[in-house]
Amino acid sequence: MQLKIKDYTRGILIILLIFSFSACHNLFNNDDDEPETNYLVSYEMVRSYLPVMVETMFEQLVSQYPEMASVQERVNHGIIIYKITYKTTFKGESQLASGLVCVPTGEGSFPVISYQNGTNTLHGNAPSVNPNYDYYILLEAIASTGFVISMPDYLGFGSSDNMFHPYLHKESTVQTVLDMLRAVEELAVVREFSLNNELYLTGYSQGGWATLQVQKAIEEEFSSEFNLKASAPGAGPYDLNFIKEYILSQETYPMPYYFGYLYNSMINLDEEAIMPIGEVFSAPYDSLIPTLFDGTMSGEEINAELTTDVAELFTENYRLNYNTDTQFNSLTEILKNNSIEAWNTSTPTKIIHGLADSYVPAILSKNIYDDFVAKGAQSRVQLIEIPETDHIGGIVPAGLISIGWFLELTE
Repeated sequence: MQLKIKDYTRGILIILLIFSFSACHNLFNNDDDEPETNYLVSYEMVRSYLPVMVETMFEQLVSQYPEMASVQERVNHGIIIYKITYKTTFKGESQLASGLVCVPTGEGSFPVISYQNGTNTLHGNAPSVNPNYDYYILLEAIASTGFVISMPDYLGFGSSDNMFHPYLHKESTVQTVLDMLRAVEELAVVREFSLNNELYLTGYSQGGWATLQVQKAIEEEFSSEFNLKASAPGAGPYDLNFIKEYILSQETYPMPYYFGYLYNSMINLDEEAIMPIGEVFSAPYDSLIPTLFDGTMSGEEINAELTTDVAELFTENYRLNYNTDTQFNSLTEILKNNSIEAWNTSTPTKIIHGLADSYVPAILSKNIYDDFVAKGAQSRVQLIEIPETDHIGGIVPAGLISIGWFLELTE
């Protein structure tokens, strides 16, 4: 999902790049005297911003997004941006992953924001591969307010782009995000910046879903390791069976690649557990879908190869009988297992969604909010609905709401 920044903002970024420099280190080189690490494998300094250049950048950003004025008031630091590689696990085996880390310069002990990005199919648009991507630049700028920003690429991107992306797969997503946070802690020791042991989570679309998955995992399994202070998921497909039914109930759906991406991921995760793709997708799309997600095509380009006509995209049997034909039980179960059930969360949480979202309908956020309330978490969970805002249009407002709230909490 692409965010457009105006040309004058791009111009200021060109000026900023004049001040950048880079250096690469492999932490497992025997000649290094750097501390031993368990997760962090290597880091590369992508560039650094002097404080005066950050101030200039924010002047331009505020002229485009007046809501960023409150963020600008907290700009106190320059920024160093690193690409890191780190060790994680996937299906029980060691796997190299990567991501982008933005670190404030100067004195201070800093909290961490883990940002989980939205649906992406292009290898070239992973955070560590394209740190100049429009929205990543906005996130990089937030580091100047005194947050360390962690942006995992997810598996299938960056250092792991030789494998498929396990799209909306709970176990691997949680593992990848948490292991990057562990690598960030080790980077702090190696590069000698200080963390204050506070963690904030946010993300949008797939990243909103990932944010809630990570939040739940931390509370239930890793609360002694991570001090989670707040979470702000935006526009996530929290109930995958619900969104499946929503798509099938429409005459047209504008983002057919979403479900194609998900099904292709499930096939790659466990071919034996899922029915043949031809039982779900009609020809020629059943043969086409497995060829589209190799990292070379954008979502828009993949959509152009598919169809927005729901009756044409899916088989008649699947559209009419997905709830009664037992051959579809395995798919329903997989979608359920990778969805999120509300719980009595102990973490302050803002669930954010645009009310005009036709890609991931806002009722998904309303439903999970209601479920949180039913579990007893009404004092800790808030639903923020953004009027007249669609899925793409909600990216920046949701981000600004999240960051503004995190800044309030750290005052």
